Amino acid sequence: MNEKRDFDHVAPSWDEEPRRVKLAGNVVSAIIGAIHPDQTMDALDFGCGTGLITLLLRPWVRSVLGVDSSQGMLAVLQRKVRERGMTNVETVCCDLEKEKLPSGRLHLIVSSMTLHHLPDPAQFFSASYDLLLPGGIIAVADLDTEDGSFHDDSTGVHHHGFDRDKIMTQLSEIGFIDCFAKTADVIVKGGATVAREYLVFLITARKPA
Repeated sequence: MNEKRDFDHVAPSWDEEPRRVKLAGNVVSAIIGAIHPDQTMDALDFGCGTGLITLLLRPWVRSVLGVDSSQGMLAVLQRKVRERGMTNVETVCCDLEKEKLPSGRLHLIVSSMTLHHLPDPAQFFSASYDLLLPGGIIAVADLDTEDGSFHDDSTGVHHHGFDRDKIMTQLSEIGFIDCFAKTADVIVKGGATVAREYLVFLITARKPA
């Protein structure tokens, strides 16, 4: 479906789903294990939502810019930042279908469970390449190809998962090197008798130095 999902409406209760919190933790653990970020790095979290990834990544880098198209989601993240007195997290509202990503030079760009909401993920990959410093890294997590059963509501879902090799080919065609894929998490949905597993990949790639 091409209609956008109203993430502003669901933002206040977004973090109440334990599966989302677990996924964020596993994705960040996979990122740390794959690229070993350090506190000289400035990062951008694209599709940051309420900041589940942003705030887990924050202690490992110098700064994180949370970017999302939902003001409601960003409001939740901004409240967390204020309440916790954080000084190295900022936010920007940006709809990539209508606007360019914020300018700046970055060492790391991450995105989790956002690609399937983009009509053209390659547009995001290309924009990320332009923003990254030489040697900078992109790390994206999303679903492996599935049959469309993952989302209870498919509003705003443009892709039912992705083929890992095709994503890595897109990254390579843009200019990224050292593409690497691994499984970051396995999401189990459904009851005990009809439970289904959905794999979540993490793909990392580097801009040549």
